[in-house]
Amino acid sequence: MNDTAATSPTHQPHPADGSNSARRRRTLTTLGWAVVIPVVGTLAGFLTQYPYGLWVGVIVVLIVVAATAIVVGSSWHRAGVATLACATGLALPLFAGPTLYEVWAKKLGTPADAVVLDTGQEVNGKGTELDVCTVIDTSGTRYELGERQNCHGQFKQGRHVTVFKDPLGLLDPWVQETDDRGVGTVSLPISAGLFLVTGASILYAGQRRRP
Repeated sequence: MNDTAATSPTHQPHPADGSNSARRRRTLTTLGWAVVIPVVGTLAGFLTQYPYGLWVGVIVVLIVVAATAIVVGSSWHRAGVATLACATGLALPLFAGPTLYEVWAKKLGTPADAVVLDTGQEVNGKGTELDVCTVIDTSGTRYELGERQNCHGQFKQGRHVTVFKDPLGLLDPWVQETDDRGVGTVSLPISAGLFLVTGASILYAGQRRRP
């Protein structure tokens, strides 16, 4: 008599722990790159707003763009997505840096009444003419401000303005006509859009990477 129970093959599911573990690691790695790249790019843009921080910020931006090209383009073999992520990652610091400067100064800075003493233009090392203005606040502190601090030739000599002083005392103050703490409606959405597109592109490439 054949023992059916003994001779019948047993169908047991194969363990999928290794596959699931690899899939989780790939997802976590992808999420890590999708977050780190735009965050570091944004912080590098903010770094360029500090005195003597321009070249350091530029170097960091170039490193971030190179890392994006290597990871997304070379490792994950998504050249088209890598091009998009590099382009938005390069543009992100240009918009996010000044936007963070404004947010930092106006939301956390101390406002002070000031008067415009003088306005004019100066020529930088590239021969470009840039607007500058000199203001003095009620404490008697004098500031030489430029376009980074929102001096774009819109102020007239003798005009009363408001300066928002950096809470850490490292950045030059932000100057504007009123004490309104609202942030510009154009730069913030653009910065947020570039941030999301960069992160989403990397996330897409990582989830659909090619061998």
